[in-house]
Amino acid sequence: MVPAVILCIASDAALIVAGVAGLGALTARAPWLLTVLQWLGVTWLIGYAVLSARRCLHGVRAPASLEATAVAPAALRTVLLTTAAFTWLNPHVYLDTMLLIGSLANAHPGGRWWVAAGAITASAVWFAALGGGARLLRPLFRRPFTWPVIDGTIAATMGVLALKLAFH
Repeated sequence: MVPAVILCIASDAALIVAGVAGLGALTARAPWLLTVLQWLGVTWLIGYAVLSARRCLHGVRAPASLEATAVAPAALRTVLLTTAAFTWLNPHVYLDTMLLIGSLANAHPGGRWWVAAGAITASAVWFAALGGGARLLRPLFRRPFTWPVIDGTIAATMGVLALKLAFH
């Protein structure tokens, strides 16, 4: 859905700009803030991994009201609110997008906005590919066996990210 892709690109761009504009400098002055954000991110990732693993093992699917069908597609408002929640309530996005990219960009004072431009471009390409790929894979997403594989992959990925973040 194009509006959701645009929301993701705009959100990432805003977070990248915020990181480059000063969040990296803030964490340089208050390093404890980075530790707090790190452990919030670890907690969120573990929680998300557990929920995904539970869905994978027990075959729990999303409520029918969240599934788009040819008869009743999901309302645009619902899709955008869900997308915004996954974006803005995810502590990992702040660690990666704002802190990591902000810190990397601020390590190159003369070229920090070029780093930001490159990151925003990469983000736009990534989300456009996800949006297009999801549309192409729609028939596969309608098959019941697909969801345990997706949920298992999400659980493993979130678990690995939590471990990497915890022991970084």
